[in-house]
Amino acid sequence: MRYTTFMKMAILYLTCANTGEADKISDVLLEKKLIVCAKKVPVSSKFFWKDKIENEEEIVLLLETKEELFDEIEREVRRLHSHKTFVLLSIPINRAAKGVEDWMREGLK
Repeated sequence: MRYTTFMKMAILYLTCANTGEADKISDVLLEKKLIVCAKKVPVSSKFFWKDKIENEEEIVLLLETKEELFDEIEREVRRLHSHKTFVLLSIPINRAAKGVEDWMREGLK
């Protein structure tokens, strides 16, 4: 099937405080069809916060979606995330393997 409009695919990068928070956020986003997939990666983070260097164990979520859903995803993350200031970044996808765009179109709102 060929589509006349190009979907701007994106990977959203989101840091979460722990696995429970990452699961809660990814479940809501999947149920609302705002993402088609969430990948959880445990990381050890070092960052500058309130005039000092902090060390934390965090979970990075890599969220597969389309760019136009960013604002709606950000609203959901803001509602569910434990931090007032969280890192949510959009990384545009320039190319994907055959079938990926169709799979995403079918799974997203």
